[in-house]
Amino acid sequence: MGRGRVQLKRIENKISRQVTFSKRRTGLLKKAHEISVLCDADVALIVFSTKGKLFEYSTHSSMETILERYERYAYAEKMLTAPEIETQASWTLESSKLKAKIEVLEKNIRHYAGEELDQLNLRDLQNVEQQIDSALKRIRTKKNQVMHESISELHKKERALQERNSSLSKQLKENEKNSEQQSSSLQLPQPHSVPSFGTSSGPFIGSAMREEELAQTHNVSAAMIPLWMIRHINQ
Repeated sequence: MGRGRVQLKRIENKISRQVTFSKRRTGLLKKAHEISVLCDADVALIVFSTKGKLFEYSTHSSMETILERYERYAYAEKMLTAPEIETQASWTLESSKLKAKIEVLEKNIRHYAGEELDQLNLRDLQNVEQQIDSALKRIRTKKNQVMHESISELHKKERALQERNSSLSKQLKENEKNSEQQSSSLQLPQPHSVPSFGTSSGPFIGSAMREEELAQTHNVSAAMIPLWMIRHINQ
């Protein structure tokens, strides 16, 4: 039968533990040196015994140089991985906070709608009532503001329509006036009326009328008298 695996555990016997430490330490230092030589690797080994005694090994580079290099690498690695870990943790925490807020808001909405009120005590019910009253006041204020703005806008439109109507009426009257003037200028001139020669037209017109009437009477009389009588009268 093969040899079973030996279980690693603390050696209780102090002398045996010290002997085992010395043997294994020597082997560990030898293995560190072999890795450094065979693989051309920088190796630093630090071992403290139970009594606090230091045992160390380093390659051709000094222990301080290797430790500084280790610190720089460890710090850079930490800076690269820390933001990712912090970001993931931050997102997890933020997600939990948002879920809690959503649950509270959904519960408040149900309460405002008058649902699930049995689990509320008197103080919670009064708080819900106050919030609803405050919401109603804000709604009424906003409604009145919107109504006033709508009425003001309607008044502006009404004034604009009145001004437009007045302008159109004025323009229509001007067009009618221009049309009447054009039609009157295109009409034919009226014939002159025959002047009246009555006595009321003045003394000059009356005397001229009488002279004309006397001449017409003389001509008529002359036409009625025979020619031989006219000659006799003239002799």
